[in-house]
Parts: sequence; structure tokens; C-alpha cells
Amino acid sequence: MNETELMAYFEDRRGQVDQALDTLLAMPSSGDDPLRLREGMRYAVLGGGKRMRPLLTIAACEAVGGSASQAMPGACAVELVHAYSLVHDDLPAMDDDAERRGKPTVHVAFGQPAAILVGDALLTLAFGAFAGAGAGGGRPFEAMLELATRSGAEGMVGGQAVDLHDGQDIRDLERLEHLHALKTGGLYQAGGAMGALLGGADDETVERMRRFGLAFGIAFQHADDVLDDDQPALRDAAIARVGTLVSECMDLAEGLGPAADPLRGIARWVGDRAKKAMAGVITE
Repeated sequence: MNETELMAYFEDRRGQVDQALDTLLAMPSSGDDPLRLREGMRYAVLGGGKRMRPLLTIAACEAVGGSASQAMPGACAVELVHAYSLVHDDLPAMDDDAERRGKPTVHVAFGQPAAILVGDALLTLAFGAFAGAGAGGGRPFEAMLELATRSGAEGMVGGQAVDLHDGQDIRDLERLEHLHALKTGGLYQAGGAMGALLGGADDETVERMRRFGLAFGIAFQHADDVLDDDQPALRDAAIARVGTLVSECMDLAEGLGPAADPLRGIARWVGDRAKKAMAGVITE
């Protein structure tokens, strides 16, 4: 799969995810929306984003013989969890960010009480997204449990605790990777495993896709770190790891056949992203 084909794949699957999310986040027919809660949920989710977590979930499902429709409950769920985490991370008690994706953060646009409730509601809706997933076959209950595990204290939330505790003072690559494995890698781990589970894969393949997601997630965060020049030595060491992590992803996808071409393309994409960031091509 060349770059043009991969971008076409991204566009198609991203469109399917956006349509499914739009349906899940439909405004109430009554028009009643206290604190603009429903409006805030849509604002937080539908206002942009790469959708890389759902894209990986779908690609993993397709790689094991499943379909995008089978993967969609997990794809939507992981994006809703990601969106809730951003809403809460942006709050004054956390990172205190006023802008995200070129527009005001949810607490700036809707107020802090509404932002807290928006995050709560998105997290709850994420697990509601699995309703009816059993109709597509696969192992939806295990997929739901995977997301719960990787998004909680053993994964993303635990990573946020490390981040808040350590602040910007992490100078050690091993500690940095531990943070990335939890905070960023957790949801990508879940995406890989959920895709395989919803596609009906066996335990060995599920574990391979879980490890793929983790390696990809760490590589993705390392690639983003290139854009931060505060610690150039640590940044350069982290970027040097991206190639190794991409190779690990390719090894984990070995033997899955042509259906895994998008999954391999996603791994190459993050490697190329790191190179472009180093060259100054990516600026945000």
C-alpha cells in the first residue's frame, strides 16, 4: 500500500467513524439541552482530530479477517474515551489549556461545570457504544473489558497521574517510555486488541495486535515529541526509538496477509511522521 492508497484508506475509514460518532452524539429531538451538555459533547468529539485510535482499531480488525462495521463499536468507543480525556486534561486543575485544535477548549467555550459533565458523559457513552456489538460476531465483551482496563488506572488515567506527578522534569528515556506506554499507548493497545477481538481472532493474534498498538502508541508520542525543543537530547534519543518500534510493528503484522496492508501502512506512517518532524515539515 503506497502513500496515496493509505491516505485514501484513512479518508474512507475516518468518514465512516465520523458518521457513526455523529449518530451516537445526536442532539435530543426535544431540543432540551441544559448547560448545553449535548452540544458540548459534539463540540469535543466532532471538531477535528486525526482519528488514529479508531483507524488502528479498524485496521486491526480487517487484518484478522473482520470488517470495518464489526470494528465500529470499538472504534467509536476508543475515540469517545480519548475525547473525554482531552476535555478533562484541558481543565484548569489539570493542564489548564485554553485552546485545542485551533479553537477554545470545552471549559472555555462552555464553562468548567459543563466541561466536567461533558467528559463524564463521553466516557459513559463510550461503553454504551458496544450495545448491539454482539450482532457482528467476534468477542465484544472482551473488547469492552480491554478498553476499560487500558483507559483506567492501569493505562491512560494512570499515565496522567504519572504526568501530573513528574511534570516536565522527566529526563530519562525509560521513564518517558513508561509514561507514553500508559498515557498514549494504553488506548492504542486497546485499539489493537479490540479490533482483533471484534474480528474474532484467537488469543495469540489478539496479543500480537495488543503489542502492535502499544508499540505504535509509543512511537506516535515520540514522533510528537520532536515538536518540543525543551529537551533536545532526550527528544533525539526518543526519536531514535521510533525506527525500532516501527520495525516491531511490522514484525507483529508478519504473516497476516494482504488484509493487513493498511495496518502495515499505519506503522510506516508514524515512522514517516517522525522523519518529517525532524526535518521541520510538521509544525503542529
